[in-house]
Amino acid sequence: MYNYLVIGSGLFGSVFAHEVTKRGKKCLVIDRRNHVGGNIFTEQIEGINVHKYGAHIFHTNNKRIWDYVNQFAKFNRYTNTPVANYKGEIYNLPFNMNTFNKLWGVITPEEAKQKIEEQRKTANISTPNNLEEQAISLVGTDIYEKLIKGYTEKQWGRSAKELPPFIIRRLPVRFTYDNNYFNDKYQGIPIGGYTGIIKNMLKDIDVRLNVDFFEHREELEALADKVVFTGMVDQYYEYRFGVLDYRSLQFETKVIDSTDNFQGNAVINYTDRETPYTRIIEHKHFEFGTQDTTVITEEYPMEWKKNLEPYYPINNEKNNKIYKKYKELADKESKVIFGGRLATYKYYDMHQVIAEALTTVHRELLKSPSN
Repeated sequence: MYNYLVIGSGLFGSVFAHEVTKRGKKCLVIDRRNHVGGNIFTEQIEGINVHKYGAHIFHTNNKRIWDYVNQFAKFNRYTNTPVANYKGEIYNLPFNMNTFNKLWGVITPEEAKQKIEEQRKTANISTPNNLEEQAISLVGTDIYEKLIKGYTEKQWGRSAKELPPFIIRRLPVRFTYDNNYFNDKYQGIPIGGYTGIIKNMLKDIDVRLNVDFFEHREELEALADKVVFTGMVDQYYEYRFGVLDYRSLQFETKVIDSTDNFQGNAVINYTDRETPYTRIIEHKHFEFGTQDTTVITEEYPMEWKKNLEPYYPINNEKNNKIYKKYKELADKESKVIFGGRLATYKYYDMHQVIAEALTTVHRELLKSPSN
């Protein structure tokens, strides 16, 4: 009945389905949730587009990807400038001259570099072997203790000494007075929310919601020549090599009628260890909203367990060894395509997911003699 059964209507699945449908293939997209869009789903509350599964700011240096996503929605020019709250002290993120001035009173880049270098030497780290050592090597002990350690250990549920160093390398460090979090040339938020993007991608495609692939696996697989799987790779293989670790999140969303501006910024990170949530999102600021009320979301990280949503793969040595075994199986599949963050056990940003999906479509259709 179908050329492809696409499991999951997030970015990877939706881009794949859209592209192969354009080329004459027939797809069925299923999702166990009651909506399309996966974790980029936005819903309107009090006239405000609420990022239901955490803040998503689109950013890329790739003009091809930027032009691609702009087919499906008009983007504003939201610039991500999060703020850190450490026990009531406010600091700019990413780490830049505004941060260094507030912390140390330094004025020039040279003064900031000298301060960081002093702390690096005191720490006496030659080759960073974990996140803590990597962070101190990058920005010194003061910033690590106030703005990295508590937040990171809440986020990952592990000591920073147990986490791999590459996690912290994603964070920009600047010696300019620039609060723009991303270095990317293109960034913004789709006006009207991300859900519209996915609906536009899937508008000519059969979609079934509230369908759990694993409850109807045999029946669903029989509907298509091939399967595109975007869920957890270990679940697909019935955990035969063990369960991969993920971090999950709990969101507490509140409508606040008493004010139209709760915190003055879209995202504020709480970097002390004692505050139970990692950040508060005030959604209206993503689209420069002027509504009389506001909606906020507190974000609480937790260890993933069955029946929770998996958000972040934990790419430590133990999990990477397990994933390698699953990948060896996946690479041998002739009728199953694995894609997206969960199926490839890799932390992807949105633009990277889109690029991966487009590459996968190209590779897949080149295999077919009719293409």
